[in-house]
Amino acid sequence: MSDFQINPFYEAIIDGLMSEGYFVSDRFFSEAEVAVLRSNLLKKYDENNFKKSAIGNQSNEKIMDAIRGDFILWMDEAGADEAEKLYFDRINDFVQYLNRTCFLGIQDKEFHYALYPEGTFYKRHLDTFQNDSRRKLSMVCYLNDEDWQDNFGGELTIYKDENGRETEKNIVPKPGRMVIFESQVLEHEVKPVKQPRLSITGWLKTR
Repeated sequence: MSDFQINPFYEAIIDGLMSEGYFVSDRFFSEAEVAVLRSNLLKKYDENNFKKSAIGNQSNEKIMDAIRGDFILWMDEAGADEAEKLYFDRINDFVQYLNRTCFLGIQDKEFHYALYPEGTFYKRHLDTFQNDSRRKLSMVCYLNDEDWQDNFGGELTIYKDENGRETEKNIVPKPGRMVIFESQVLEHEVKPVKQPRLSITGWLKTR
């Protein structure tokens, strides 16, 4: 007998992805878990482990400040510390559920810490490459301080085509908020930030 159980929270995410192409959740991680992840990001940033981000994939990476201005550090699941294990355990549970219920065939994933200094942004783009279309779902988990204000900027703007008319969805990067969206479908951008903006960003990929 199968021990599979329906997860209402994951089902809500799936319904949102199917109907809108994206889903916003404020309870993917608890406040305590977000605090642990935030502290871990800041510790690694203070240790100068981050590097300036680039555009393109490994075969044609270019650093272009006019397009994006964040600093990143790739996460290594095999060498994960306790905070990162917490993160990957939750992501892996979600992936297993997706593959079992939606048959997405997610076989791989990649995640990095991201810090946007004051005044930086990421221009409108799509999370896929001409020579690599394995990214299926994009995931952004915001690790900003608990007193983050809406006027601090850094909104994620998702662009959608609705009946031939382009619409914009502006998502405030509240601490603990997780945004999941279709990598190959939805163009998006990060608006200029007025305070350092922290997140873990990544992609679920097919083989």
